[in-house]
Amino acid sequence: MTQLTIVANINANADKIDLVKSELLKLIPITRSEEGCINYDLHQDNENPAHFTFYENWESLELWQEHMNAPHLAAYMAATEGAVAQFTLNEMTRID
Repeated sequence: MTQLTIVANINANADKIDLVKSELLKLIPITRSEEGCINYDLHQDNENPAHFTFYENWESLELWQEHMNAPHLAAYMAATEGAVAQFTLNEMTRID
């Protein structure tokens, strides 16, 4: 199996930064305990506090897809509906 790297960028609405951050932080302990999760690291931009990035590594695409269908991700989506201005996700493979 090929390891999968995910880079997810979340841009919160200016008036919803604290809500989005709080909901993102809830995902960390649950996700880190999931099968296939190598690392799941949340970052917040130093100059733009509305911008968050998850840097993740997974043992396989299949295990990451299981994560994406997990109940805690659905709960995050429901809790932050209307609070996220932009979301981008890149599936990547390490090449060095």
